[in-house]
Amino acid sequence: MTASLATASYIGATILFILSLGGLSNPETARRGNLFGIIGMAVAVLATVLSPRVTPAGYAWIVGALVAGGAVGLLAAKKVQMTQMPELVALMHSLVGLAACLVGYASYVDTSTVFATPAEKSIHEMEIYIGILIGAVTFSGSIIAFGKLSARIGGKPLLLPGRHWINLIGLLLVVWFGREFVQAQSIPAGMTALIVMTVIALLFGVHMVMAIGGADMPVVVSMLNSYSGWAAAATGFMLSNDLLIVVGALVGSSGAILSYIMCRAMNRNFLSVIAGGFGTGGGAPAAAAGAQPAGEVSPISAVETAELLRESKSVIIVPGYGMAVAQAQHTVFEITRHLREKGVNVRFGIHPVAGRMPGHMNVLLAEAKVPYDIVMEMDEINADFPATDVAMVIGANDIVNPAAQDDPASPIAGMPVLEVWKARTAIVMKRSMASGYAGVDNPLFYKDNNRMLFGDAKKMLDEVLAALKA
Repeated sequence: MTASLATASYIGATILFILSLGGLSNPETARRGNLFGIIGMAVAVLATVLSPRVTPAGYAWIVGALVAGGAVGLLAAKKVQMTQMPELVALMHSLVGLAACLVGYASYVDTSTVFATPAEKSIHEMEIYIGILIGAVTFSGSIIAFGKLSARIGGKPLLLPGRHWINLIGLLLVVWFGREFVQAQSIPAGMTALIVMTVIALLFGVHMVMAIGGADMPVVVSMLNSYSGWAAAATGFMLSNDLLIVVGALVGSSGAILSYIMCRAMNRNFLSVIAGGFGTGGGAPAAAAGAQPAGEVSPISAVETAELLRESKSVIIVPGYGMAVAQAQHTVFEITRHLREKGVNVRFGIHPVAGRMPGHMNVLLAEAKVPYDIVMEMDEINADFPATDVAMVIGANDIVNPAAQDDPASPIAGMPVLEVWKARTAIVMKRSMASGYAGVDNPLFYKDNNRMLFGDAKKMLDEVLAALKA
C-alpha cells in the first residue's frame, strides 16, 4: 500500500469514527454507530499494517498481537455480564494508558529517528513526556476505578490530610523533572527523570480516584474515558500517526463533554469531583448527612403490586443499579409488554447517572428489547409524574431522593432527581433499607404514598409478572 493510499484510508476511517459517535448519540441509531466504528477500526488497522512504514519482518509480531488481543476481547465479550460493564470499561481505559506509557518509553530509547533541528528533538521529547504522564495517570486511576466499581475497593473517599498540597507538590515535581528530561544530554540521564515522573503520575492517579466517593463514579468513568482519548492522541504524536491524533482527540473531547453532562446532572462542579471527598461507602449512612428521615415504612406484596399496576392507566418505571445486579431487565420487559397490551401507558424514566456508568440503564433496557420510544430522559419525563398512577423504582436510590430538593444540608442537595414521590403511588423495590451509593438516607421510603417491595428484584418481579398473568 502506498503512503497516499494509507493517508486516504486514514481519512475514511476518521469519517467513519465521526459517524460512529453520531450514531451512538441516540439508542435508535446506536447499532449503526457501532457498525461504523467496527468498519472504521478495521480500515485503520489494515491501513497501518499494510503501510510502507511496516516492514514484512514485523508482520509476525503484528499478527500475534492481533490474535492475542482478539482472543482476550472475544473472551471478555462472552464471559462478562452486563452488570460488569462499568468495571470492564474502566479496565479497558487502563490498557490505553499503559499502551501510551510503553509507546513513550519505546520512542525515547529508539535511536533510529533523525531530527533535523534541536527544536524538533525537544518537541518530540515533550510529546513523549506528556504522553507518558497522561498514560500513567489514566492507567493507575483506571485500575483504582475498576477496584471501586467491582467492590474490591470500598466506595468511601480516602481524604489524606493536606491532599491538595500533596497534589500541588507532585505537579511542581513533574514540571521540574520535565525540564531535566528535555535538557538531558544522554538517554540514561533522561530515563531517570522519566521514571521519576512516571512514578509520581502513577501515585497521582491512585490518589485522585481514591479521593473520589462512590456517588461520583459515573463521572469518574467518563473522565477516564476522556483521559484515555488524550493518551491515545499523545501516542499519535509520538508515532507521527495522524489517525491516532484525530481519534484520540475525538474520544478525549467527547469524554470531556460527557463528564460535564454528568456533573451537571448531579449539580456538581467538575473540579470539585476531581478534588474528591464526596460520597461514602455504599450502604452506609453518611455522617452528618442533613436531616434524618422519620416515619414508618409501608411494605407491599408482589400480588398487591400487580393489582396496582393492573388498575393503572399510566406507569413510569425508574430502573437503577439494583435492576442490573439482579439481571431483571428481561422480566421488566415482559411486565411492560403485558401492561401495554392491556392499554396501560408504560414509560421509563432514566437519570443521567443511574447505574455505575453513563448510559448503563439504556444499554440494559436495549438488551431486553424495550422499545426506544418509551425510554425517556429525566428532563423529558419529570413533569409527568403528577399525572402518573404508579411510579415503580427498581433498585434505584440516590436518583429518586427528595432530600436533594428539600434538605439544603444533604450531600446531594441541588442534584436533579426523578420526582417519583409526586405520582399517586410510588413503589420502591429494594433488598433492604440500606442507603444508596452516596451513603445518604432516603426520605422517599417514609412518604405516605410510597410502598416498599422488599426482596431480590428478579424474584419479586417474577412474582409480579405471574400475578399479572393470573
